[in-house]
Amino acid sequence: MTTDASRATGLTATALQHLVDSGRAPRVLDVRTPGEFRTVHIPGSYNVPLGTLREHRAELLTHLDEDVVLVCRSGARATQAEQALAEAGLPNLRVLDGGMMAWEAAGAPVNRGEDRWDMERQVRLVAGSIVLATGLVGVLVPGVHLIGTAIGAGLTYAALSNSCMMGVLLSRLPYNRGPRTDIRTVIASLRDRS
Repeated sequence: MTTDASRATGLTATALQHLVDSGRAPRVLDVRTPGEFRTVHIPGSYNVPLGTLREHRAELLTHLDEDVVLVCRSGARATQAEQALAEAGLPNLRVLDGGMMAWEAAGAPVNRGEDRWDMERQVRLVAGSIVLATGLVGVLVPGVHLIGTAIGAGLTYAALSNSCMMGVLLSRLPYNRGPRTDIRTVIASLRDRS
């Protein structure tokens, strides 16, 4: 278990850009899905999806002996990744405040690929569609509206626990997976960094 003193501190997009520009760039681990990463990412960052990071954190530890900045869309998944790595004993962790949204808003450089919907937008679409459909069908079929109520309860729990089961399930779709993130490839690229 970690203490508060060993917990991550936030790092602003401006501060990270300054470190990059000064040649003191930390390792940047992007914990979003491969699909999100392919859409847009910080140049030089490594894609280690949150599930892969959790599963292989012990293997990653030996290759992350310097400052590490964790990035996701807005900071929630990066905070979960920080907790997993801190519990495994990795010091010098920071989370990019505001994630990729803040990085792009600051006008910092990015590598862009094929445009895709980010996970939060996908969750809103699926949850909203289920609630809408069950609300409409519930007019004709009593009790169906309770499905929408269950979705609402799930979204409330997701907000309170800072986790999202629907996001986890959606991340497994081929649209979000992209090329499989092989931990050996990630470790080799971390090792090869000059």
